[in-house]
Amino acid sequence: MRRIVSRSTELPAIEWRRVSPKLVGVELVGTLISALLFAAVGGFLIYLDVWFGWLILVAAVVLHAVMAVLTPRRVRSIGYQLREDDLVFRRGIMWQRFVAVPYGRMQLVDITRGPLARSLGLADLKLVTAAAVTNVSIPGLAMSDADDLRDRLVELAETRRAGL
Repeated sequence: MRRIVSRSTELPAIEWRRVSPKLVGVELVGTLISALLFAAVGGFLIYLDVWFGWLILVAAVVLHAVMAVLTPRRVRSIGYQLREDDLVFRRGIMWQRFVAVPYGRMQLVDITRGPLARSLGLADLKLVTAAAVTNVSIPGLAMSDADDLRDRLVELAETRRAGL
């Protein structure tokens, strides 16, 4: 009798902690500012009678409209989970990224609060390890959640230092 072994690349079913839905507003404002800058460049080139000015203007409008439509779904795809030995972070719709950061490998846990995010009560939490590819930034956390998570991660990292 032959056994069939499933080699799924998906993580086991875990309850993901989500970022704040207010992050959608922050992302939409960033998209709007970017769209206005590209539209200004396109408009300036049209004013100078450069042939591809209209192309830049139309491309900017279409690209940023698509980005604005996808923003709520993209924000919903961001999640993290505190497991026994590591923090798992995920993001992405089409190109999904899953990163597991062992608590013992964390070197720095940083909180960043930009002006718009701060006005909405949000913060970004950044985890730094020795390997640059495993650095993780969790955007759109409520300020109190970011502070609590930072304290918890620092506590876990201190108890599980690897090789130090």
